[in-house]
Amino acid sequence: MEASGPGDSHDAKSGKGPLAQRIDPTREKLTPAQLQFMHQVQLTQWQKTLPQRRTRNIVTGLGIGALVLAIYGYTFYSVSQERFLDELEDEAKAARARALARASGP
Repeated sequence: MEASGPGDSHDAKSGKGPLAQRIDPTREKLTPAQLQFMHQVQLTQWQKTLPQRRTRNIVTGLGIGALVLAIYGYTFYSVSQERFLDELEDEAKAARARALARASGP
C-alpha cells in the first residue's frame, strides 16, 4: 500500500476529496478568469456569513450600549446619594459658630 500524500486526489481513510489549497495571487501567476473566480467565491462566502456577522454586531453593540447606560445611571444614583458635602457644610457652620462664640465670649 502506498502512503497518502498531499497531492493525492482521494483520501482513502475519510472518503473525502482533496481540500482546496491556499494560493497567494501575488506569487503565483493566475489568469484573469482565475482571479475573477476567486473574487466571486470570496463574495459568495462573505454574503453567506453576512447575516450572522450582522446579528453578532448588533448584539455586541446593544451589550456595550447597555453597559454604558448602566454605568451612567449608577453614577447619577451614587452622586445623588452622597451626603458628605452636606456634612461638611454642617461642620463648617458649627466651626463658624464656635469661632464667633470665642471672639465675642471673653
